[in-house]
Amino acid sequence: MTYAITQTCCSDATCVAVCPVNCIHPTPEERAFGSTEMLHIDPKACIDCGACADACPVDAIFPVDSLFPSQREYARINAAYYEEREPEPAVDGPNFHAWGEPTFERSLPSDFGPIRVAVVGTGPAGMYAAEDLLLHTNAEVTLIDRLPVAGGLVRYGVAPDHPRTKKVSETFARFHDHPRVRMALGIEVGREVTTEEIAAHHDAVIYAVGASADRQLGIPGEELTGSIAAAAFVAWYNGHPDTAPDAVDLNAERVVVVGNGNVALDVARILVADPDELARTDIADHALAALRTSKVREVVLLGRRGPEHAAYTKSELLALKHLPGVELVVDDEDPRTAAAVDAAVDAAGSQGKAALLADVRRRTTDWSAAPAAGRRIVLRFHSEPVEATGETEVRGVRVSQQADGEREIAAGMLLRAVGYRGVAVPGLPFDETTGAVPHERGRVRGMPGAYVVGWIKRGPSGGIGANRTCAAETVGTLLADAVAAALPAPSGTPKAFQRLARSRNRRLVDARGQAAIDRAEIARGRPDGRPRAKLTTVAELVSAARGSRWSLTR
Repeated sequence: MTYAITQTCCSDATCVAVCPVNCIHPTPEERAFGSTEMLHIDPKACIDCGACADACPVDAIFPVDSLFPSQREYARINAAYYEEREPEPAVDGPNFHAWGEPTFERSLPSDFGPIRVAVVGTGPAGMYAAEDLLLHTNAEVTLIDRLPVAGGLVRYGVAPDHPRTKKVSETFARFHDHPRVRMALGIEVGREVTTEEIAAHHDAVIYAVGASADRQLGIPGEELTGSIAAAAFVAWYNGHPDTAPDAVDLNAERVVVVGNGNVALDVARILVADPDELARTDIADHALAALRTSKVREVVLLGRRGPEHAAYTKSELLALKHLPGVELVVDDEDPRTAAAVDAAVDAAGSQGKAALLADVRRRTTDWSAAPAAGRRIVLRFHSEPVEATGETEVRGVRVSQQADGEREIAAGMLLRAVGYRGVAVPGLPFDETTGAVPHERGRVRGMPGAYVVGWIKRGPSGGIGANRTCAAETVGTLLADAVAAALPAPSGTPKAFQRLARSRNRRLVDARGQAAIDRAEIARGRPDGRPRAKLTTVAELVSAARGSRWSLTR
């Protein structure tokens, strides 16, 4: 028996570090690392020890024999990765690496005192950087976040029906009460404290603030009511405090989603999923209530290119094919779509994205009519939106196709899922073209002691696991600067910064408050069998952090 890596793979390579026979690839040392959609286990080399499954932070690794029918394709995906690869070197003698947690070379001179590092942002990028510093150096870390609760992208970006992916938050949470960690949650850099003030109290500052803005389509009608960013929709169903409970209206029978990346698939799936199934997740209460009365029956995903070039990962497409009670359809009005799928199937051993659509029903739709009964997701390729139609509200989306000219799809909502964009941090340089902070291996240009990691460093690309190697590079640069005595000397201390932050915001949340929020949400979800019921306003979160009894009730 061998093991296989499945849908929720985060690619952070923890499994690679514990595998005793080097059977998981690509590894962080290989050129392909970071460019593949997931990691893969070689079925011929796997010795069935289970170390990778034990170490996986998102429960993505299972014995092949135990895979559910909807997961069995992952065994083929893992095996197919090795069909055209050269065999890896034998792993005996000095090449056989030890079991245990992944390690990094982070040694400092013996006379080197503890460095004090602030990490701004508590999502995966910031927490991987903090983990590296805490496990492999003697650094003291201050965790800072704009919101009064930690989690970032894991809490507010991962779809609620992906609970295994959310499990990575448990890995990060173990550092919240680390003896060398201080937390200052609920304070905004640039508004309540400045970058200069943070730098004045720390040897170095790592900014892991992500990419919170959305990209525009640039088409007429984009400003109409009913035209919203997928980022806003994701924030809404995840209970982000910045998004009002009534921000989304689900009275449309058909929704058009522009984009075919994983976020597009996420929003499409949530729109047509069974609310009773979502009721077992940590979806925001207001979103669950709205979905129970939703009129949405059909979601159309528009892809500018063909199915062979789709941006979504194969694992997310496979999940969509097995969504209970939801029909997946490929619109084949453009002949290039069917041709691409057929060509992929004819290619021997093809595991491409187009080939995975071979068993999906194809049809041509009358887009002027209301959707038929039932719930479905329609993949429409070679289509580009040119206008959202309607007087004050979206009534349709006009699309352009090379084969058939323009066509209007009757719809009452338009969701744009065409990517995220970084936002400038006051006090840091910012490149408007890339939407990121200019840097050299994580070191902010022209600002000694300032560093970046994650999407604000490299742009909005890569999943959760990509942040691990990204953080390792930035931390390596920071420590090299520390050894070279290139870090500015702070005038204050982290404890003094904590006092300063609290003087600017009396509602500051520390590690005890974060733990209290966690307990409160778990308690709220327990009666309904949910992992947690999120608190969705700043007031509720702060109240829970202070232990107020009312925050535990509905």
